[in-house]
Amino acid sequence: MNRGIAIASTALLLAVAGCRGPAPTDPHAHDHADWSVTLWGKRYEIFAEVEPLVAGQTATSNTHVTVLSGFRPLASGKVTAILQATDGSETEFAQEQPVRDGIFAVKIAPVAEGSFEMSFLVDSDGIMERIPAGTVRVGTTENPGGPAAEAPHDHGPDPGHLHAAPTGARSGEALSFLKEQQWRTEFATDWVREGSLRSSVRGPARVRPVAGGMVVLTAPVDGVLRPEPWPFPGKVVRRGDAVMQMESRVSPERSLADLESSATALRSELTVARERSERLSRLLSLQAVSQAEAERARALVEGLEARLAAAEKDLDAARSYRGGQGAGETLAIRAAFDGSIAEVRATPGEAVAPGTALATLVKTSPLWIDVALSPDDARRLDSRQGGLVVRAPGPAGPLVFDAANVRVIAGSPVVDASTGKVSVLFELTGDLASLRSGSAVEAEVLLADEIRGVVVPASAIVDDGGVPIVYLQAEGEAFTRHEIHVVARQGDVVLVEGLDPGERLVIRGGAAIRRAAMLSSGAVEGHVH
Repeated sequence: MNRGIAIASTALLLAVAGCRGPAPTDPHAHDHADWSVTLWGKRYEIFAEVEPLVAGQTATSNTHVTVLSGFRPLASGKVTAILQATDGSETEFAQEQPVRDGIFAVKIAPVAEGSFEMSFLVDSDGIMERIPAGTVRVGTTENPGGPAAEAPHDHGPDPGHLHAAPTGARSGEALSFLKEQQWRTEFATDWVREGSLRSSVRGPARVRPVAGGMVVLTAPVDGVLRPEPWPFPGKVVRRGDAVMQMESRVSPERSLADLESSATALRSELTVARERSERLSRLLSLQAVSQAEAERARALVEGLEARLAAAEKDLDAARSYRGGQGAGETLAIRAAFDGSIAEVRATPGEAVAPGTALATLVKTSPLWIDVALSPDDARRLDSRQGGLVVRAPGPAGPLVFDAANVRVIAGSPVVDASTGKVSVLFELTGDLASLRSGSAVEAEVLLADEIRGVVVPASAIVDDGGVPIVYLQAEGEAFTRHEIHVVARQGDVVLVEGLDPGERLVIRGGAAIRRAAMLSSGAVEGHVH
């Protein structure tokens, strides 16, 4: 079988804070010679609590296996402890199933004394990972064996570079946080690494529609609004879509009799005008009248025809309204651009006059963001911005826009006398669904130059009474508290001082360790397998 050895990280420690049973008579209790090893592979973390290694006797390794993806206990699979002799021969001790999720009681029965290279092989869902555990010594009853040397491991950016085990190097009181506690909460660890963040400037900001990106839709004529289609706040519309429809109506001040008499009078005038135009056309052919006189007669006919058509339409509309049948002509109020309805100011069936505000339409992409910067920070801006980070109030994380989605529109030439700030306008494109026009946010403008240092996820930092702290993993169930200094923050990552690359950092769940430490009174009792 192909057992590719994953480069792993190891911590071999005498078990002072391991999983100890409550009484010496407990069959799972560990004595003073018990030892533990903590390993990190690419897929798994292993925390093994091992009884003394004695030739000819069986030692139990309570092997806690955590799936690093999701940081959950391994529920099924096989865990094998392997002892490799100096001649290269290997002896395997396998456990086919866990005693409970995540815990495999591997029985190790070495035959001979001596030094061996130890490793653990995890086989689950057809995927195997072998993780070296360093050199161990198999002893006698009088002189039991245990760890002899730590295994090399990888925690740097170069996957081929091996480092000495870093854990245990930090001083400080170890806090116990058991695997069962880790598995029941949102928890994860990772290596501390160096990285870089862009330098930045920041200030309060407000999200705005782009120029011309907000319009009020109004009634073009006197009419009544139809119930379909009907907009609602948040409705997405495309350019040219009918947002509303209305039926034009005649002024209520004019009676049916007045409208009918106007139409009758226009018909009579049109009849006389047509007869005169026809007569002048015949006389023009005989050159008895001028061309201009004949054309004036034809223009009068066209004007009267238009007036009669409008009068008849008004008369039909008035008759329909009086009879409760609705009007004949329907007008659509259409969207001027792609966007969303921000506000509806009318109700279905409402009679409106020309110019009445019906709804507000806003363009949702692109958006402008107006950032208030100090004059010094505003001077640092140039054409090589590295992007923009927007933080809105609430639990949601920051929005990060890269340089391709950010454009400087303009900067104010004056300083605001009331705030001492300079207004700088940026245009944002990309995923803007969670940004709403009018909202107040905090904006961080990323500049071209970079700051190098230790970069950690923001989720790793815990507020301990106003002091930013993190927790480092000394071994599988032991953690130490460390204060840090935040140098810069961008989005969900933070550049800090007070950590060294290669330390194992709690990136999720630090607050749970803090709560457990505060609730603890005295020594931890441990847990029994």
